[in-house]
Amino acid sequence: MRNFLAALLLSVTTFFAAIPAGAPAVAQDVAQAQASTAEVEKYFNSIRTLQARFVQSNPNGTVLQGTLYVRRPGRMRFEYDAPSQLKIVADGYQVTMWDIATKDFGQWPIGWTAASFLVKEPLSLTGDLQVEKVERSDGMLQLTMSQAKKPQEGKVIVRLGENPMVLRGWTIVDNRGNQVNVSLVNVQSGLQLADSLFRFDGPDPGAIRRGGN
Repeated sequence: MRNFLAALLLSVTTFFAAIPAGAPAVAQDVAQAQASTAEVEKYFNSIRTLQARFVQSNPNGTVLQGTLYVRRPGRMRFEYDAPSQLKIVADGYQVTMWDIATKDFGQWPIGWTAASFLVKEPLSLTGDLQVEKVERSDGMLQLTMSQAKKPQEGKVIVRLGENPMVLRGWTIVDNRGNQVNVSLVNVQSGLQLADSLFRFDGPDPGAIRRGGN
């Protein structure tokens, strides 16, 4: 569990599922890629809130489901379905991860995490994050991104549907080739999301490590 959480939270960038097999992607030329990157920036920067169901496939073969909540800037929550007791919450400043069942607890500055692209305000894909490749296939737009200062540490592959543009998922690839795949369905934006979603609501960290409730 620790290994997959490290990939999810600490990879250099963030996200998305690969283009389906049998639909070869077409790389764009420089002008097209720049235009597409600008479209993606505009899309993310237009989002105030987002809610979606997610399916997460981990390097060890496990598959988890849950609900993702985002409120820009700086706030998000991955609420995993039972029997998992894993939760990941960003409160605008730091990300807290806890799992009572596995006695895992960790906190990181949000800017250090893979998922920071979701809540960065404004999102720029010509700064800390750089776009290495832009591809289109079957109405899907796919961006391969890395951290500008440390591109060797991993990549994030972002996939969006077009017409209208909507986030469809992500793949995090670490520097050893391990992948965490996340796909989204029932994506909704503009909802009112309660402040309580973005606060740590677990037990004392000591109790988590002891397996308490």
